[in-house]
This record gives sequence, C-alpha cells and structure tokens, in this order.
Amino acid sequence: MAKRINRAIELLETGQAIYYDGPHTGHLLTYEQGRQDAKTWADYINVGMEHGAFDMTGLAEYMRGLVDGGPTTSGHRTPTVIVEAPVNGIDGPSVAYNAWQFRQILGRGVHGILLCQAETADAVREFVRACRFPHHKAGSDKIGIGSRGRGSEPTAAPVWGIDQQEYFARCEPWPLDPQGELLLGVKIESPAGVESCEEILAVPGLGFAELGPGDLGLALGYTSLQRRPYPPAMESARARVFAACKWNRLAFLEGQTPQTIAKSLDEGVRVIAGHNPETARVGRAHQRRTMPV
Repeated sequence: MAKRINRAIELLETGQAIYYDGPHTGHLLTYEQGRQDAKTWADYINVGMEHGAFDMTGLAEYMRGLVDGGPTTSGHRTPTVIVEAPVNGIDGPSVAYNAWQFRQILGRGVHGILLCQAETADAVREFVRACRFPHHKAGSDKIGIGSRGRGSEPTAAPVWGIDQQEYFARCEPWPLDPQGELLLGVKIESPAGVESCEEILAVPGLGFAELGPGDLGLALGYTSLQRRPYPPAMESARARVFAACKWNRLAFLEGQTPQTIAKSLDEGVRVIAGHNPETARVGRAHQRRTMPV
C-alpha cells in the first residue's frame, strides 16, 4: 500500500534514487498515452514544456488517462508527473510575471515543477512562492507568503484522489513541509547560475536540482552535447552544484547509464536521467530497493 501520493518523494525520503522517463522537448499528451504510461517502469514522468508545447488541455487529458490506467504496480494512484515550465529563472520579476504558468500546470494535478535556467535566488524564491498557498507559513520568513490562489483545487484534487480541503493541506513543497506532496526543482545551466548556485540552492522549498550540461555547454561554446568527463570548466561547475546540493540536502539529478549508475549512486546522485529501464534495473538492485516497480 502506497504511503504517499507522490512516489518520487516516498523514495527520496528513504534514500532511494528515482528514475524518470519522458523527453525534455515535449511529451505526447493524450488520454491514451496516459493510460499506457500508468504502468511505466519509471518512478516519475518528465513533461518537457520548456521547449515543447504549453498544452494544458493535453496535460489534463494525460493526467486523466494516468488515473484511469492506474494504479501503478507500486500501488500509487498515478506515477509522479513533473513538468518543466517555459519561463526562465533569470530574476525575480521575470518569474513573478510568469507565475500564471505554475498555476496552470499545478491546476492539472501534476506533482512537481522544474524551473529551468535558474540564475538568481530571487527568481527561485518567486518560483516557490507561486507554487504555495498563502495559508502555509513554514519558511515564509525567507521566501515570503505563497501567492497561489483558490480555484485549481476542483481540478487537481480529483487527480490526487483526495478532497479539496486535503489538497490545500498536502500540496506543499517537500521537504520544507515533511508531509508535502509537491516536488520542486531547478536547473542550473548557465555561468550566471553556477556563480550563484550556493545562494540559489539554499532557498527553502526545493527538493532537487541539476546541472544542465546542454545549455551550460552551449554557453561555453560547445555546440555538441557534452558528456562526462566534461571539459574542465564544466567539471568544476558540476562539482560546485553537486556540493551545494549536498550542503542543502537536495537530490542531485544527472544522466546515467547501466555502466555508470552504481558509481554515481555511491557518490550520492539521487535523480537519474537517461530514459533507460536497464539503468533503473541495475541501480535499484544496487540499492536493494524493496518497493515494487
């Protein structure tokens, strides 16, 4: 029996790594695809709206398909769904002006959001605030009062399988709220973001972060996607972001293969990209995971 709505959080809080599927450049958002993905091998599904279409009707249908195709084999109502938002986290005003994106995404019943191109702590504070209801006060002395309003709970709560009052209580960022079911992350993918990563990753409300090697490499002049071992400047950036994640007890996201997964898990990587079920099989065995897939 699932302990949580959000499978990814349930695993992370026990030290287990989580493995995701779904491309960064978009996802097939249909009811039938949702029914099919309800039995995914992955611990969460990434929906790429940074470059993919900002399709709220499709996302709603996809979530409905996940519910109707569920439960998952692990006993959860749906797989965790995390959406990459289109807005770039370059500064506080940019994120505040585009907070409508987070409200729309959360209103479809997803379980998390990833803010791309995070470059300042002010931007990340606005991101977390926009994803919180104002009656929650934990961390408000550092990030301010939540700005998410009433109105999305009638559509989001049924996807989670709870009533609207319980949704108000449980749609909170974890681990800021230990009982929260919302997983928020940021992508550090520019030189400016790397320079501010210690301050960015100290913002309360985040659960995970990643170094974005594609965009960071592009900013450093590499038009081909760089893989580890990175060029020296990128390796240095990776070490800095990873260290800031460890200091702030955030899960670090990175791509892995069946050949590299064991070493990365031993190092402390806890969110695994790569879209490869074999990587997940090897990694789960390495960590002796007991939760059903």
